[in-house]
Amino acid sequence: MALFRLHITLPDRPGSLGAVASAIGFAGGDIRGLVVVKSEDGKGYDDITVAVPGSDPTDLVQVLSAIGGVEVISVIPVN
Repeated sequence: MALFRLHITLPDRPGSLGAVASAIGFAGGDIRGLVVVKSEDGKGYDDITVAVPGSDPTDLVQVLSAIGGVEVISVIPVN
């Protein structure tokens, strides 16, 4: 499994982070770390470190981007 740090925005409302976590699991990912960076203008900004099968996070990014209001801002490999 490869590790990636995802910087995302999501709606700042109950259940949004749970939907993201469920989607990560659905895509075969494993959350290894989570930092809530800030909340402003109705959006939450989080950094999530995720282990994904193989070495390509594209499927995970697509699954997360399909969630209403979620945007993947950046994907950074973690060594």
